Amino acid sequence: MLIATINSSIVLIALPDVFKGIGINPLDPANTSYLLWMIMGFLVVTAVLVVSFGRLGDMYGRARMYNLGFLIFTISSILLAVTWMSGDAAALWLIGWRVVQGIGGAFLMANSSAILTDAFPANQRGLALGINGVAAVAGSFLGLVVGGVLAPINWHLVFLVSVPFGVIGTIWAYLKLHDTSPRQKANLDWGGNITFAVGLIAVMVAITYGLQPYGGHPMGWTNPWVLGSLIGGLAVLGLFAWIELRTENPLFDLSLFKIRVYSLGNLANLMASLGRGGLQFILIIWLQGIWLPQHGYSYEETPLWAGIYMLPMTVGFLIAAPLSGVLSDRRGAAFFTTGGMVLTALTFFLLTELPVNFPYPLFAALLVANGIGMGMFTSPNRAEVMSSLPGNARGAGAGMTATFQNSAMVLSIGIFFSLIIAGLSTTLPAAMSTGLTAHGVPADAANELAQLPAVAVLFAAFLGYNPIEHLLGGSLGGLPPDQAGFLTGHSFFPSLVTEPFADGLHIAFWFAIVASLVAAVASWFGRPRSDKAGVVDELAPRGVPVPDPAS
Repeated sequence: MLIATINSSIVLIALPDVFKGIGINPLDPANTSYLLWMIMGFLVVTAVLVVSFGRLGDMYGRARMYNLGFLIFTISSILLAVTWMSGDAAALWLIGWRVVQGIGGAFLMANSSAILTDAFPANQRGLALGINGVAAVAGSFLGLVVGGVLAPINWHLVFLVSVPFGVIGTIWAYLKLHDTSPRQKANLDWGGNITFAVGLIAVMVAITYGLQPYGGHPMGWTNPWVLGSLIGGLAVLGLFAWIELRTENPLFDLSLFKIRVYSLGNLANLMASLGRGGLQFILIIWLQGIWLPQHGYSYEETPLWAGIYMLPMTVGFLIAAPLSGVLSDRRGAAFFTTGGMVLTALTFFLLTELPVNFPYPLFAALLVANGIGMGMFTSPNRAEVMSSLPGNARGAGAGMTATFQNSAMVLSIGIFFSLIIAGLSTTLPAAMSTGLTAHGVPADAANELAQLPAVAVLFAAFLGYNPIEHLLGGSLGGLPPDQAGFLTGHSFFPSLVTEPFADGLHIAFWFAIVASLVAAVASWFGRPRSDKAGVVDELAPRGVPVPDPAS
């Protein structure tokens, strides 16, 4: 799980070196789709496939499906690492094998929670799933640092680092990992699989391309293709739900949502993922585009240092997640799930009160507290949700939970980016035009640059490019050296975007606050009636055999 989630984020920081290595400018409008799919492709494919692969685990053996995922993941990592092409061919090769790597990751994500739930008794699942949750979330943050360290040495190492772990893990899992629950033989739900995949892919693709400018608009939400894909995808998902209610062996067992702990636990997980999913991107842009340059870091250095400066969040999570898992096994989950989300909401509120050029110790303390809040929630929530399921539905149930989480991550990125760009688009053009002309850029050129989409400025900062240097290009040669030096220095761009960025940032954080509080309410009302071994309370009335919680 750790290596799968490291790979979901390792490319984010390594993108400048990857694109430089294959000879592509990712900020060229013709290459924007390559950039988006390198960022989103892994997340999209895992979101789409985890339910199907969880169902396959119920039918054909969870260990077998997990081992297959390790094998696919390893082979794709090798083929990514040996990329020998350049230009468009290399970009398509990398995106294609990243998608295949995501397929392997989906097998791992879909079956790991179910395997652990099978292997551990109810009073130890919080710890077991807590460690698994630590690996999942910590990997997404550690990937930023690993990518930042390896990519400047050689971008191939970003993909090669997974290979030894994959080879050893594949062999070890094949030798040591065995199924402990009976398989549920059933026919594959082809109608459900096809409609779910088509519908969710359409929605995910719409969110991805909604981040691109369209016509004179800063984003693509008015693009007929984006709207058609979004509406059509939702309609196909509606058809999927209709099919699932009428098929004998559904892919997505909607009757599981009659289990109160499962349904409200998943709602809490969905809202928590919506709140934190885009946070990683927004904090990286905040650090790379504004704070680090203001404190003397060159733009080329900012991707690595952004990952390092965000480590306090990982530390908080690593402390809280296993500890809350152990304590929730003994004392029940409600205090930890509800309290964790309230703490997370509080940290989001305090982040809105920080100045954009903040004192780092205070920022780091808020990151630690945010990580603690997320860690308090994650382990007990996962254990509670998985314990509420009957044994023969844990693969599908875990896949459904992972789908909510992964889909929420993609949706959250779209929401956070849209809110930030909406804030930038209203005030950045005038500020940029005024600032550039004040330092010697001809008015026509300044106005033309000011009308460029705000997403181009964000992506430039996100990828470690000097945004003003990138925008001005050859025009810098016509400026007095002192003015050119000031415009491309450490202070001009941060001061230019500070106020517009702060407007969008506050809106995004308030969205995260609301999402976290909804997760807290759902966690409180979704707690098992005894708040211990919730599987007993919820499943016994349904006639499902359950273990003695004292055993």
